[in-house]
Amino acid sequence: MARIRPVLDKIADKWTILILVVICPKPSRFNEIKRRLDGITHKALADALKRLERNGLVTRTVLPTSPVGVEYAITPQGHALREPFEALCDWALAHGGEMDAASERFDQRNAEA
Repeated sequence: MARIRPVLDKIADKWTILILVVICPKPSRFNEIKRRLDGITHKALADALKRLERNGLVTRTVLPTSPVGVEYAITPQGHALREPFEALCDWALAHGGEMDAASERFDQRNAEA
């Protein structure tokens, strides 16, 4: 467990999974990623992308355009997370309603107690 937790701390935060799912099919520019991730702030996305680059999961390429653009792409190491992350997203879609219902039942039981 001592070797697992630090790795999970780097990939299992609020935005990392969703960012990697967005850029996995094709490299994307910052604003494109932001548009596809409803609710993420500019700062949160910038910080997350910096962290992902630092951890070797994405690359950042400055594009020779005017104005200068930046494109983010997934690395082979990051790409290896695609299958488990997509499975997790599929699971969330399939079971999110069940979890909501369980939470509601729990809250009702505890409100009555």
